[in-house]
Amino acid sequence: MQRLWLAITPLVFLLLWSAGYVVAKVALVDAAPMALLALRFAAVIAIMAALFAILRPPLPKTLSGYLHLGFVGVLMQTIYFGMAYFSFVNGVAAGTAALIFSLQPILVALLAPRWTGEAVSWLQWFGLAIAMVGTLTVIVARLEIGPPPLAGFGFAALALAGITLATLWEKRFGLSHHPVSANLIGYSAGLLGLLPFLNWAEIAAVNWTPSFYWALAYLVIGNSVVAVGLLLAMIRAGQVSRVSTLLFLVPPLAALIAWLTLEEPMPLLAWVGLLVSGGGVYLATRPSKDSA
Repeated sequence: MQRLWLAITPLVFLLLWSAGYVVAKVALVDAAPMALLALRFAAVIAIMAALFAILRPPLPKTLSGYLHLGFVGVLMQTIYFGMAYFSFVNGVAAGTAALIFSLQPILVALLAPRWTGEAVSWLQWFGLAIAMVGTLTVIVARLEIGPPPLAGFGFAALALAGITLATLWEKRFGLSHHPVSANLIGYSAGLLGLLPFLNWAEIAAVNWTPSFYWALAYLVIGNSVVAVGLLLAMIRAGQVSRVSTLLFLVPPLAALIAWLTLEEPMPLLAWVGLLVSGGGVYLATRPSKDSA
């Protein structure tokens, strides 16, 4: 039974994570980006607080531990998700956004030597080149549909920078913390980071439609709780390389889901670009034979 669970866990994670891009676009029809994030983070905090009260996990023992988790939380929750949502409302398609964010592990691999002394292989550089060609192909192919959403791409670039810096910071300064404690502190910091940019009138203007209810529930439970929990479970089971291999399927799967549900147009050349970029991400992130 355990083998079956470990076998299907990566696929379940892949489906949940890919669909999250599409569900976020559905939710943003009825709420402003910061209002949606505030509601999402508040709900996750409530769930984590309940788990904390039940499990009583240990908290960080030093102030630096709290500051580290809080800083990563702001980078991940406020900057990454905030800028990603702004890219959605400024015209970036779900599949294109997923493709841009899939470059994160490549950037981490290329920038890590300055932080951790890790070597960058020629295969990683080659994978980056292929991924960039695929990304540009998707962007150019979508020019046939309409003008490029320059502001949206700018927000997507900021989101990519946020999640990349968060990962690099975690690789350099990260400590082992209980996931419930880490999420409780991280999401709390992310919510606090939203406050200077949150117009409370946006909360009052949320259109509480049935589609918004299920979209918010999916983002909270499906993405923030279940998908992240599955990711941590796979890491603890030693399946990090398998996750990295599957992640190159996220952009085309997200684009397919958006095409089927939101009718986002995707020219044939854009599909080719998605596959090319995914192949580049796979080459750049797969484990080497020496580390296998």
